[in-house]
Amino acid sequence: MSNQPQNADSQIPEFGVPVIRNVNWAGLRTLYIKEVRRFFKVQLQTIWAPAITTLLFLVIFTVALGGEGRIVEVQHRQIHFADFIAPGLIVMGMLQNAFANASFSLLVGKIQGTIVDYLMPPLSTAELLAAMTGGAVTRAFCVGATVWLAMALWPGVHVTPAHFWAILWFGLLGSTFLALLGVLTSIWAEKFDHAAAVTNFVVAPLALLSGTFYSVEKLAPLFQTISHFNPFFYIISGFRYGFIGVADSPILLGSGVILGLDIALALLCYALLRSGWKIKS
Repeated sequence: MSNQPQNADSQIPEFGVPVIRNVNWAGLRTLYIKEVRRFFKVQLQTIWAPAITTLLFLVIFTVALGGEGRIVEVQHRQIHFADFIAPGLIVMGMLQNAFANASFSLLVGKIQGTIVDYLMPPLSTAELLAAMTGGAVTRAFCVGATVWLAMALWPGVHVTPAHFWAILWFGLLGSTFLALLGVLTSIWAEKFDHAAAVTNFVVAPLALLSGTFYSVEKLAPLFQTISHFNPFFYIISGFRYGFIGVADSPILLGSGVILGLDIALALLCYALLRSGWKIKS
């Protein structure tokens, strides 16, 4: 009987000694599930509404503007206009929703005073960043799958994958890029107007001017050069390659550019989260 309290006391670690020495998989999974459940509770707004909005773009450009008979030439190959813009619309919806989900996480915590829910659990900075990014990427793929299904059922549009690996790879790279940009925005922003400004003046213009509705090959040389400085251009071009088999930019170049930007953004977000800039102060 006298040994029992000693054994129980011996199991309690000393003050300051970490109990979780490796990855806190349970905590990481819990926060990820929390992020996913948060947008699934309002899935009519976070998944189905963006899908309907994206489908309306397709209807406008293929029906209202007489796009059903239009042909787009990419790399000396003629492609129906609806088949050309459909992949771009799918990934554009994915990117915008990845940003929206990630930019909301920390920002609402700072505004409502619940940021402690992210800071107090025994999660490392990398685990916190991975969970928030993973939740945003999950929402992006849910939206992408919903839009793809709607377009697959729409008459006159062909969205059969030609290179499935390119769809997954550029979808993952692009969603991660916007998710990290959203985390960076939520760290910097102090009110919803700040996040909305980034959406309206950065994300939306870059997405619309990235070759979603036109081939960059048809632009003047100056605007072609400007387009190649737009990271969204490489994401949409690579994603479109997965459906139609041709792209406006070299696939390896685009993959390298977006992967490099993902790594740079991840390191920046990690450094800011670790320092507690605009979060702990």
